[in-house]
Amino acid sequence: MYKNTISMNFTEKLHNVVNKNQSLLCVGLDIAVERIPAHIRGRANPALEFARNIVEATADLVCAYKLNFAFYEAMGAGGWETLRQVLEAIPEDVVTIGDAKRGDIGNTSEMYARAIFEDLGFDAATAAPFMGRDSVQPFLDRKEKCTFFLTLTSNPGSRDFLYLDVDGKPFYAKVAETIMSWNEYGNCGFVVGATHPEELAGIRATVGDSSILVPGIGAQGGSVEASVRAGCNERGEGAIFNVSRGVIYASDGEDFAAAARNRALEIRDEINKHRRG
Repeated sequence: MYKNTISMNFTEKLHNVVNKNQSLLCVGLDIAVERIPAHIRGRANPALEFARNIVEATADLVCAYKLNFAFYEAMGAGGWETLRQVLEAIPEDVVTIGDAKRGDIGNTSEMYARAIFEDLGFDAATAAPFMGRDSVQPFLDRKEKCTFFLTLTSNPGSRDFLYLDVDGKPFYAKVAETIMSWNEYGNCGFVVGATHPEELAGIRATVGDSSILVPGIGAQGGSVEASVRAGCNERGEGAIFNVSRGVIYASDGEDFAAAARNRALEIRDEINKHRRG
């Protein structure tokens, strides 16, 4: 196991780092090699060097880092090892989210859960619930971990299916209700885009104090104020606001790490300005 040797469950770890860093910001370490600053692009492992610099510059400003597996898989044979090494660079007290969007028949899902939680040691994962409970049961069985289920995504195409009427309710609302019925261990989370603040408020009312991962601030145009007011619980917690490109590519020059820190600080403070509690 590479991470998470701290003996606590996801909820405790998240609460602790939120309070320590006064932050609900998650930075997405979604590294596209072609966007790495030119001065390090020729190094032995530019993606790893880039990620380590971003983490070092921002670790005291975030509650979590999210690693989207697709960006590492696209690096070829060395991508998986780079992902491991990026994980090792993240401080132990900061939450790690494996953004893999898994979900498949039971024995396959078990292998996905084993890889993400046991081999790599992520605190949390993302999963697609649309094949039903048995397709994600191995994730639910990891009681100390959190699985964020796609509920209402931030992309424009979310309207193709997730707003379809199901017994008088939009499909996304039925998804949220169903996932709550799976939440015996309190380890279910929800992915809800910042581009849907009104719907986010409704989902918050459905899921109580469960954790919500909120992508879509920044490059996708989601409002910080609207999503914070809609997504946080009454204590001003319970939501993790992810920004990827808007932080890690704040500059393409030699000052990229300092620029990332400045941008992360701005977003963290803007989130905090709108928190209740």
